Amino acid sequence: MKAIRFSQTGGPEVMTWEDVEVGAPGPGEVRVRQTAVGLNYIDTYHRSGLYPVPLPSGLGLEAAGVVEEVGPAVSGLRPGDRIAYGTGPIGAYAQMRNLPANRLTKLPAAISDETAAGMMLKGMTVRYLLRATYKVMPGDTILLHAAAGGVGLILSQWARALGATVIGTVGSDEKVATARAHGCDHVINYSVEDTVARVRDITGGKGVPVVYDGVGHATLMASLDCLRPRGLLVSFGNASGPVKALDLGLLSAKGSLYVTRPTLMTYTATDEDLRETAADLIDMVASGKVKIPVNQRYALSDAVQAHRDLEARRTMGTTVLLP
Repeated sequence: MKAIRFSQTGGPEVMTWEDVEVGAPGPGEVRVRQTAVGLNYIDTYHRSGLYPVPLPSGLGLEAAGVVEEVGPAVSGLRPGDRIAYGTGPIGAYAQMRNLPANRLTKLPAAISDETAAGMMLKGMTVRYLLRATYKVMPGDTILLHAAAGGVGLILSQWARALGATVIGTVGSDEKVATARAHGCDHVINYSVEDTVARVRDITGGKGVPVVYDGVGHATLMASLDCLRPRGLLVSFGNASGPVKALDLGLLSAKGSLYVTRPTLMTYTATDEDLRETAADLIDMVASGKVKIPVNQRYALSDAVQAHRDLEARRTMGTTVLLP
Protein backbone atom coordinates (compact mmCIF):
# COMPACT_ATOMS: atom_id res chain seq x y z
CA MET A 1 0.00 0.00 0.00
CA LYS A 2 1.06 3.58 -0.60
CA ALA A 3 0.45 6.85 1.21
CA ILE A 4 1.53 10.48 1.18
CA ARG A 5 4.02 11.20 3.95
CA PHE A 6 6.20 14.12 4.99
CA SER A 7 9.23 14.25 7.28
CA GLN A 8 9.81 18.00 7.34
CA THR A 9 7.52 21.00 7.16
CA GLY A 10 7.44 23.35 4.20
CA GLY A 11 5.82 23.78 0.80
CA PRO A 12 3.96 21.13 -1.18
CA GLU A 13 7.25 19.61 -2.33
CA VAL A 14 7.90 18.12 1.14
CA MET A 15 5.19 15.50 0.50
CA THR A 16 6.33 12.12 -0.86
CA TRP A 17 4.47 9.06 -2.20
CA GLU A 18 5.76 6.14 -0.12
CA ASP A 19 5.21 2.44 0.50
CA VAL A 20 3.59 1.79 3.89
CA GLU A 21 2.77 -1.32 5.89
CA VAL A 22 -0.81 -1.80 7.06
CA GLY A 23 -1.17 -4.56 9.62
CA ALA A 24 -4.24 -6.22 11.08
CA PRO A 25 -6.63 -3.87 12.91
CA GLY A 26 -6.19 -3.75 16.67
CA PRO A 27 -8.88 -3.70 19.35
CA GLY A 28 -11.57 -1.17 18.51
CA GLU A 29 -10.19 -0.67 14.99
CA VAL A 30 -11.21 -1.56 11.45
CA ARG A 31 -9.08 -1.75 8.32
CA VAL A 32 -10.46 0.49 5.57
CA ARG A 33 -9.70 0.44 1.85
CA GLN A 34 -10.08 4.07 0.94
CA THR A 35 -11.87 5.05 -2.26
CA ALA A 36 -11.75 8.86 -2.09
CA VAL A 37 -9.90 11.37 0.09
CA GLY A 38 -10.95 14.95 0.87
CA LEU A 39 -8.58 17.88 0.35
CA ASN A 40 -8.90 20.59 3.00
CA TYR A 41 -7.08 23.80 3.80
CA ILE A 42 -6.16 22.47 7.22
CA ASP A 43 -3.97 19.92 5.41
CA THR A 44 -1.73 22.78 4.26
CA TYR A 45 -1.46 24.02 7.85
CA HIS A 46 -0.21 20.61 9.00
CA ARG A 47 2.19 20.36 6.07
CA SER A 48 3.59 23.89 6.54
CA GLY A 49 3.97 23.59 10.31
CA LEU A 50 1.38 26.25 11.16
CA TYR A 51 -0.44 23.51 13.07
CA PRO A 52 2.47 21.32 14.27
CA VAL A 53 2.23 17.52 14.21
CA PRO A 54 4.84 14.96 15.23
CA LEU A 55 7.11 14.08 12.30
CA PRO A 56 7.36 12.02 10.18
CA SER A 57 3.63 12.00 9.55
CA GLY A 58 0.85 11.22 7.19
CA LEU A 59 -1.54 13.93 6.04
CA GLY A 60 -5.27 14.47 5.71
CA LEU A 61 -8.30 14.12 8.01
CA GLU A 62 -11.14 13.10 5.71
CA ALA A 63 -11.94 10.15 3.44
CA ALA A 64 -14.47 7.53 2.42
CA GLY A 65 -13.97 3.83 1.87
CA VAL A 66 -14.99 0.26 2.56
CA VAL A 67 -14.37 -1.79 5.70
CA GLU A 68 -12.17 -4.78 4.85
CA GLU A 69 -11.44 -6.27 8.28
CA VAL A 70 -12.80 -5.73 11.78
CA GLY A 71 -10.62 -5.90 14.86
CA PRO A 72 -11.53 -7.24 18.30
CA ALA A 73 -14.22 -5.48 20.38
CA VAL A 74 -15.82 -3.74 17.40
CA SER A 75 -19.58 -3.72 17.09
CA GLY A 76 -21.76 -1.98 14.54
CA LEU A 77 -19.39 -2.37 11.60
CA ARG A 78 -18.57 -5.37 9.42
CA PRO A 79 -16.60 -6.07 6.24
CA GLY A 80 -18.25 -4.50 3.21
CA ASP A 81 -19.73 -1.52 5.06
CA ARG A 82 -19.23 1.84 3.37
CA ILE A 83 -17.92 4.46 5.77
CA ALA A 84 -16.59 7.99 5.90
CA TYR A 85 -14.85 10.19 8.46
CA GLY A 86 -13.87 13.83 8.79
CA THR A 87 -12.05 14.24 12.10
CA GLY A 88 -9.01 12.08 11.49
CA PRO A 89 -6.80 10.70 12.89
CA ILE A 90 -4.34 12.39 10.56
CA GLY A 91 -3.14 10.22 7.68
CA ALA A 92 -6.11 10.12 5.29
CA TYR A 93 -3.87 10.49 2.22
CA ALA A 94 -3.51 6.71 1.97
CA GLN A 95 -4.81 3.78 -0.03
CA MET A 96 -5.53 1.74 3.10
CA ARG A 97 -5.34 2.31 6.85
CA ASN A 98 -6.56 1.14 10.24
CA LEU A 99 -9.00 3.48 11.96
CA PRO A 100 -10.87 3.71 15.29
CA ALA A 101 -14.34 2.29 14.63
CA ASN A 102 -16.06 4.75 16.98
CA ARG A 103 -15.00 7.72 14.83
CA LEU A 104 -16.45 6.38 11.57
CA THR A 105 -19.86 7.06 10.05
CA LYS A 106 -21.76 4.52 7.94
CA LEU A 107 -22.90 5.86 4.59
CA PRO A 108 -26.36 5.45 3.07
CA ALA A 109 -26.68 4.35 -0.56
CA ALA A 110 -27.88 7.84 -1.50
CA ILE A 111 -24.42 9.37 -0.89
CA SER A 112 -21.51 8.45 -3.17
CA ASP A 113 -17.96 7.88 -1.97
CA GLU A 114 -16.68 11.03 -3.67
CA THR A 115 -19.46 13.11 -2.16
CA ALA A 116 -18.78 11.65 1.28
CA ALA A 117 -15.03 12.23 1.02
CA GLY A 118 -15.67 15.84 0.12
CA MET A 119 -18.32 16.61 2.71
CA MET A 120 -17.44 15.16 6.09
CA LEU A 121 -14.88 17.62 7.47
CA LYS A 122 -16.30 20.66 5.68
CA GLY A 123 -19.93 19.68 6.22
CA MET A 124 -19.53 18.90 9.91
CA THR A 125 -17.68 22.21 10.26
CA VAL A 126 -20.70 23.95 8.73
CA ARG A 127 -23.05 22.09 11.05
CA TYR A 128 -21.35 23.26 14.24
CA LEU A 129 -20.92 26.80 12.89
CA LEU A 130 -24.61 27.19 12.03
CA ARG A 131 -26.24 25.13 14.78
CA ALA A 132 -23.90 25.46 17.76
CA THR A 133 -21.38 28.33 17.61
CA TYR A 134 -24.14 30.71 16.50
CA LYS A 135 -27.61 29.26 16.08
CA VAL A 136 -28.82 30.74 12.80
CA MET A 137 -32.55 31.47 12.81
CA PRO A 138 -35.06 32.25 10.05
CA GLY A 139 -34.77 35.91 9.12
CA ASP A 140 -31.10 36.30 10.13
CA THR A 141 -28.77 38.01 7.66
CA ILE A 142 -25.28 36.54 7.88
CA LEU A 143 -21.91 37.31 6.25
CA LEU A 144 -19.70 34.53 4.90
CA HIS A 145 -16.17 35.05 3.57
CA ALA A 146 -14.75 32.74 0.88
CA ALA A 147 -18.26 31.87 -0.20
CA ALA A 148 -17.06 29.89 -3.24
CA GLY A 149 -14.74 27.67 -1.20
CA GLY A 150 -15.45 24.16 0.04
CA VAL A 151 -16.93 25.24 3.37
CA GLY A 152 -18.54 28.30 1.82
CA LEU A 153 -20.62 26.44 -0.76
CA ILE A 154 -22.00 24.11 1.89
CA LEU A 155 -22.59 26.81 4.50
CA SER A 156 -24.48 29.11 2.13
CA GLN A 157 -26.86 26.32 1.06
CA TRP A 158 -27.46 25.14 4.62
CA ALA A 159 -28.01 28.67 5.93
CA ARG A 160 -30.45 29.36 3.11
CA ALA A 161 -32.35 26.17 4.02
CA LEU A 162 -32.60 27.50 7.59
CA GLY A 163 -34.30 30.65 6.31
CA ALA A 164 -31.32 33.02 6.54
CA THR A 165 -30.28 35.68 4.05
CA VAL A 166 -26.67 35.00 3.04
CA ILE A 167 -24.14 37.65 2.04
CA GLY A 168 -21.00 36.06 0.57
CA THR A 169 -17.62 37.51 -0.38
CA VAL A 170 -15.45 36.16 -3.22
CA GLY A 171 -12.44 37.32 -5.22
CA SER A 172 -13.50 37.02 -8.87
CA ASP A 173 -16.49 37.33 -11.18
CA GLU A 174 -16.38 33.58 -11.85
CA LYS A 175 -16.68 32.91 -8.13
CA VAL A 176 -19.55 35.41 -7.88
CA ALA A 177 -21.62 33.19 -10.17
CA THR A 178 -20.66 30.05 -8.25
CA ALA A 179 -21.56 31.53 -4.87
CA ARG A 180 -24.88 32.85 -6.15
CA ALA A 181 -25.75 29.44 -7.60
CA HIS A 182 -25.21 27.80 -4.21
CA GLY A 183 -27.40 29.88 -1.93
CA CYS A 184 -25.90 33.35 -1.57
CA ASP A 185 -28.54 36.08 -1.84
CA HIS A 186 -25.91 38.80 -2.20
CA VAL A 187 -22.33 38.29 -3.44
CA ILE A 188 -19.56 40.85 -2.98
CA ASN A 189 -16.45 40.71 -5.19
CA TYR A 190 -13.96 42.12 -2.69
CA SER A 191 -11.36 42.70 -5.41
CA VAL A 192 -13.47 45.53 -6.88
CA GLU A 193 -16.03 46.33 -4.15
CA ASP A 194 -15.88 47.67 -0.60
CA THR A 195 -17.12 44.81 1.56
CA VAL A 196 -18.04 46.92 4.59
CA ALA A 197 -19.94 49.52 2.53
CA ARG A 198 -21.88 46.85 0.66
CA VAL A 199 -22.83 44.98 3.85
CA ARG A 200 -24.00 48.19 5.49
CA ASP A 201 -26.03 49.01 2.38
CA ILE A 202 -27.63 45.56 2.25
CA THR A 203 -28.53 45.65 5.95
CA GLY A 204 -29.79 49.22 6.00
CA GLY A 205 -26.78 50.32 8.02
CA LYS A 206 -27.38 47.83 10.84
CA GLY A 207 -24.66 45.27 10.13
CA VAL A 208 -24.98 41.53 10.63
CA PRO A 209 -25.29 39.48 13.84
CA VAL A 210 -22.58 37.01 12.80
CA VAL A 211 -19.63 36.84 10.39
CA TYR A 212 -18.20 33.45 9.40
CA ASP A 213 -14.56 34.08 8.54
CA GLY A 214 -12.27 31.29 7.34
CA VAL A 215 -9.81 33.73 5.75
CA GLY A 216 -8.14 35.12 8.87
CA HIS A 217 -5.65 37.97 8.87
CA ALA A 218 -6.73 39.70 5.64
CA THR A 219 -10.40 39.99 6.55
CA LEU A 220 -10.24 40.60 10.31
CA MET A 221 -10.96 44.34 10.34
CA ALA A 222 -13.63 44.17 7.65
CA SER A 223 -15.34 41.37 9.56
CA LEU A 224 -15.46 43.44 12.74
CA ASP A 225 -16.75 46.48 10.86
CA CYS A 226 -19.59 44.47 9.32
CA LEU A 227 -21.01 43.39 12.69
CA ARG A 228 -23.92 45.03 14.44
CA PRO A 229 -23.51 45.90 18.14
CA ARG A 230 -22.98 42.75 20.24
CA GLY A 231 -22.39 40.76 17.04
CA LEU A 232 -20.18 37.67 16.85
CA LEU A 233 -17.12 37.14 14.68
CA VAL A 234 -16.57 33.41 14.14
CA SER A 235 -12.96 33.11 12.97
CA PHE A 236 -12.57 29.47 11.97
CA GLY A 237 -9.70 29.46 9.46
CA ASN A 238 -6.45 31.08 8.36
CA ALA A 239 -6.39 30.97 4.54
CA SER A 240 -4.63 34.37 4.40
CA GLY A 241 -2.56 33.75 7.52
CA PRO A 242 -3.40 33.59 11.22
CA VAL A 243 -4.70 36.47 13.33
CA LYS A 244 -1.74 36.92 15.67
CA ALA A 245 -2.91 39.86 17.73
CA LEU A 246 -6.21 41.53 18.46
CA ASP A 247 -6.61 44.68 20.55
CA LEU A 248 -9.57 43.85 22.77
CA GLY A 249 -10.32 47.55 22.97
CA LEU A 250 -11.52 47.34 19.37
CA LEU A 251 -14.34 45.05 20.44
CA SER A 252 -15.51 47.68 22.90
CA ALA A 253 -15.15 50.57 20.47
CA LYS A 254 -17.01 48.79 17.68
CA GLY A 255 -20.06 47.87 19.75
CA SER A 256 -19.31 45.32 22.52
CA LEU A 257 -18.46 42.65 19.95
CA TYR A 258 -17.70 38.97 20.53
CA VAL A 259 -14.98 36.88 18.86
CA THR A 260 -14.55 33.11 18.95
CA ARG A 261 -12.00 30.76 17.39
CA PRO A 262 -13.72 27.34 17.29
CA THR A 263 -12.53 23.99 15.92
CA LEU A 264 -14.36 20.95 14.62
CA MET A 265 -12.34 18.70 16.92
CA THR A 266 -13.76 20.43 20.01
CA TYR A 267 -17.33 20.30 18.75
CA THR A 268 -17.04 16.57 17.94
CA ALA A 269 -14.82 15.54 20.85
CA THR A 270 -17.29 13.00 22.23
CA ASP A 271 -18.68 10.10 20.21
CA GLU A 272 -22.20 11.39 20.90
CA ASP A 273 -21.38 14.84 19.50
CA LEU A 274 -19.76 13.26 16.45
CA ARG A 275 -22.76 11.01 15.77
CA GLU A 276 -25.21 13.90 16.09
CA THR A 277 -23.16 16.19 13.88
CA ALA A 278 -22.59 13.57 11.19
CA ALA A 279 -26.24 12.49 11.21
CA ASP A 280 -27.45 16.06 10.67
CA LEU A 281 -25.03 16.48 7.78
CA ILE A 282 -26.06 13.23 6.13
CA ASP A 283 -29.73 14.17 6.47
CA MET A 284 -29.17 17.56 4.81
CA VAL A 285 -27.22 16.08 1.89
CA ALA A 286 -29.49 13.06 1.39
CA SER A 287 -32.52 15.37 1.37
CA GLY A 288 -31.05 17.41 -1.48
CA LYS A 289 -31.14 20.65 0.54
CA VAL A 290 -27.34 20.75 0.46
CA LYS A 291 -25.44 19.60 -2.62
CA ILE A 292 -21.72 18.82 -2.57
CA PRO A 293 -20.16 19.90 -5.88
CA VAL A 294 -16.93 17.95 -6.50
CA ASN A 295 -15.23 20.40 -8.85
CA GLN A 296 -11.67 19.04 -8.90
CA ARG A 297 -10.25 15.52 -8.88
CA TYR A 298 -6.59 14.53 -8.61
CA ALA A 299 -4.84 11.21 -8.26
CA LEU A 300 -3.76 10.81 -4.64
CA SER A 301 -0.19 10.49 -5.90
CA ASP A 302 -0.56 14.04 -7.34
CA ALA A 303 -1.21 15.61 -3.93
CA VAL A 304 1.69 18.02 -4.44
CA GLN A 305 -0.05 19.64 -7.41
CA ALA A 306 -3.39 19.61 -5.59
CA HIS A 307 -1.86 21.60 -2.72
CA ARG A 308 -0.25 24.06 -5.13
CA ASP A 309 -3.56 24.68 -6.84
CA LEU A 310 -5.43 25.02 -3.53
CA GLU A 311 -2.99 27.56 -2.12
CA ALA A 312 -2.97 29.51 -5.40
CA ARG A 313 -6.78 29.78 -5.24
CA ARG A 314 -7.17 27.85 -8.49
CA THR A 315 -9.84 25.59 -6.98
CA MET A 316 -13.51 26.15 -6.21
CA GLY A 317 -15.71 24.13 -3.89
CA THR A 318 -14.74 20.57 -3.10
CA THR A 319 -11.64 18.71 -4.26
CA VAL A 320 -11.06 14.97 -3.85
CA LEU A 321 -7.95 12.84 -4.20
CA LEU A 322 -8.46 9.41 -5.72
CA PRO A 323 -6.31 6.51 -4.50
